[in-house]
Amino acid sequence: MELPGYKTFDKSDYAHILSLIPDPARLLFGEGISEDYSHDELGGTFAFPDIVVRVKDAGEVSDVLRYANERRLPVTIRGAGTGLVGAAVPVCGGILLDTTLMNRILELDSENLTVTAEPGVLLMDLAQYVSERGFLYPPDPGEKTATIGGNIATNAGGMRAVKYGVTRDYVRALDVVLADGTMMELGGKVVKNSSGYALKDLIVGSEGTLAVITKATLRLVPLPAKTISLLAPFPTLSQAIGAVPLIVRSKAAPTAVEFLQREVILDAENYLGSAFPDKSSDSYLLLRFDGETAEEVERAYGVAAEICLEQGAADALIMDTEERSEGVWKARGAFLEAIKASTTDMDEADVVVPRSKVGEMVEFTHRLREAQNIRIKSFGHAGDGNLHAYVLKDEIDDDEWGRRMKLAMDAIYLKAAQLGGQVSGEHGVGYVKRQYLKESLPPAALALMRGIKAVFDPKNILNPGKVADL
Repeated sequence: MELPGYKTFDKSDYAHILSLIPDPARLLFGEGISEDYSHDELGGTFAFPDIVVRVKDAGEVSDVLRYANERRLPVTIRGAGTGLVGAAVPVCGGILLDTTLMNRILELDSENLTVTAEPGVLLMDLAQYVSERGFLYPPDPGEKTATIGGNIATNAGGMRAVKYGVTRDYVRALDVVLADGTMMELGGKVVKNSSGYALKDLIVGSEGTLAVITKATLRLVPLPAKTISLLAPFPTLSQAIGAVPLIVRSKAAPTAVEFLQREVILDAENYLGSAFPDKSSDSYLLLRFDGETAEEVERAYGVAAEICLEQGAADALIMDTEERSEGVWKARGAFLEAIKASTTDMDEADVVVPRSKVGEMVEFTHRLREAQNIRIKSFGHAGDGNLHAYVLKDEIDDDEWGRRMKLAMDAIYLKAAQLGGQVSGEHGVGYVKRQYLKESLPPAALALMRGIKAVFDPKNILNPGKVADL
């Protein structure tokens, strides 16, 4: 990507950053930069930074940003690199801030039900830490090796969103560093706050384009005493999806409602080398329920099971042991990697539509794969309308793959818009999906986004080329 007005990084810049970071082992330069830093998990966007700076505290972040802002050097922020839309790829080169060494859990406040952590803490480590102390951090994205900073940057959702909400609902406070190096605290441990503009909430979901997160205070809930899962096989997808609105508006109050299809279940079996409890049907609903007593949870899944059976489910399989439940959810969590392992390359659409339109959206992708003669596999969060559709390359030659993939993606995003949906439910826009964002929003909304960006980052050094930077 061209560098409009940015300074070209040179050895004098390296020397200055070396003076800011006391440990030269935490600076990777030139041929010392691993290929891993040139792409994210999906690998569709490639670009190397000029330098990788493995920061350890907010002071170092501030010093580096102050210098970069003075010289107009582009800066990209990266956590674990598990993103799928190129948001952590340094498409303009320059400095890449690696925050994975900022990985301390700083405080658990049981009185205010909060945990405070640095951005490099992994989601799975935070979840285990609070669970061992009797609490639950509800956001539950499928990629458990993602960092908390990355989850906040994309407003990650996950499988528990239908009951508990998404990451934004659990961010109480953020420490951030602005583009010019200014350190700032946003929000606090208070439950309510109507004190001016919600600056904290602007940072959530901004994908590293407005500020660098250096600390987060997150809301917790008491750990539910009882959890049970329900697997309902349906003869058809339309019957499975048709049951979802009935379940959601019933008194069942599920924690998660996922839809699965047999073809993806088989991929997961092959990938994990373990059998799924049932693969006789075309489509499935996988539900989770939690509560304080066994009676409460049994009452909830009983309501859901009855609805599923009334809507044509062949059975309602209760996963009432930890072993059985863990096996099913492990398979669900492996879907992305299993699909990825089944092909040579792929691209992903993370569209979100009204819950009532999920079935229509999935059936559209089935028709589309026939029309475009290309494999498309999908799964997602039926409870909140978030569909993950993967377009697969297989043995198609590169030129033809590019053509068919673009036609398929264009069609998927157009259909989502026609159904009243949005470009991304939880993975963000990053670099890859910018054009679809531009096409989905009115010019006035894009102008507001660019205006906000200009206030936070006048020289456009933070993650340039991403989100609304077209």
